[in-house]
Amino acid sequence: MGLPVSETILDNGLNILLLENHKAPVVSLQVWYRVGSRNERLGKTGISHLTEHLMFRGTKKYKPKEFSRLVKRNGGNENAFTSQDYTAYFENIAGDRLEILLDLESDRMTNLAVDKQAFLTERDIVMEERRLRTEDDPVSSLFEEMDSVAFRTHPYMWPIIGWMGDIGQTDYEDFKDYYRLHYRPNRATVIVVGDMEKEKLLLKIKKYFGCIKPGPEPSPVVCDEPPQRGERRFYLKREAQLSYLLMSFHTPNLRHEDSFALELLALILGQGKSSRLYRRLVREKQLALDINVNYPRLAHDPNLCHIFAPIMPGKTAEAVEEEIEAELEKIKRQGVTEKELQKARNMSEAAFVFHQDSFFYQGMLLGIYHTVSNWRDLYAYLPGIAKVTASDIKRVANTYFHKDKKNVGVLVPVLPGFSGVSGKKRSQFSRA
Repeated sequence: MGLPVSETILDNGLNILLLENHKAPVVSLQVWYRVGSRNERLGKTGISHLTEHLMFRGTKKYKPKEFSRLVKRNGGNENAFTSQDYTAYFENIAGDRLEILLDLESDRMTNLAVDKQAFLTERDIVMEERRLRTEDDPVSSLFEEMDSVAFRTHPYMWPIIGWMGDIGQTDYEDFKDYYRLHYRPNRATVIVVGDMEKEKLLLKIKKYFGCIKPGPEPSPVVCDEPPQRGERRFYLKREAQLSYLLMSFHTPNLRHEDSFALELLALILGQGKSSRLYRRLVREKQLALDINVNYPRLAHDPNLCHIFAPIMPGKTAEAVEEEIEAELEKIKRQGVTEKELQKARNMSEAAFVFHQDSFFYQGMLLGIYHTVSNWRDLYAYLPGIAKVTASDIKRVANTYFHKDKKNVGVLVPVLPGFSGVSGKKRSQFSRA
């Protein structure tokens, strides 16, 4: 990725990344904060996501919901999201309307004005969102349970949305303290990609953001997950139509040289209908309805590689697990073919290059990389993928997909009413 990115750090610590491109008269403005669920603590989980919601509740200058109305009135769209490692806000709009967004984003970075009643209302909305998206969703519950089983000390063990009890006991002062600590210029990166002149735009960004005072740096999250020394297994009984199998293994992130080989191995195993596990479990054995392998390379800390399959009615999780293990053992012994490896390379490189066709996704890549590591690591991606060999694939399969390092979760369907699951339909919400 040889993109001409311009980087500036203001005196208050604000990072600015600008990528000028005039192929279309639009821009994507993104503000990334280095705070996510990994920055929380037990008893206050979910406060990062709750704060994201509250960032749309108005400031001293703009009333609640006025932020979104102004963006839409000027032909743009906007949203936000919270992850384990970061919280990001974005707007896509015509290039000549960009200054409106600079005013809006800089204002809510320092002037958020949420009263106690608005806080309590939004907290209730988030609790209802949790009921809808996790507690009433057996598959989401399975993944949430997996994180709490696979991690023993690292904050990746709790859900991004937070535990229900923690959300309910988070109070107004907790939120204000969290906002004041993490929503500061020295904790943020402003990214603009698209139709603008970067020299002129930099002066405007300095105008709107440069006067905001920095805050103290929060204590760093230092928590090394201890090595797993034996298989962990659990069964989750929920009202559901299908049984599901979830297998997870601890894997390194982008700062480890094995991450490139692991990314290609995940593609070979479970990306598309020609992948090894799809052919074996879905087409040949007819044990699963689908299969997916997700390796989260772009994480701040080492995370979990998931192998996930909805099980065919009448088949068992044990049979699916046995076939997955057999395919993993085959790769550990025999490796992969050069044809498979080249296909995986082509897939990863194509996806990476196609993302460059969108201002929004260019900004997303810059934001993710710069928040969990450094945006310049983007330059290492294609060379890193290109140098992976078949022996590298075999080595990482043996290193990370070991039976004693395996975590297994099985969703077991039960009759309606088990464990008091209500099954009531609930309303949708605009913020995730």
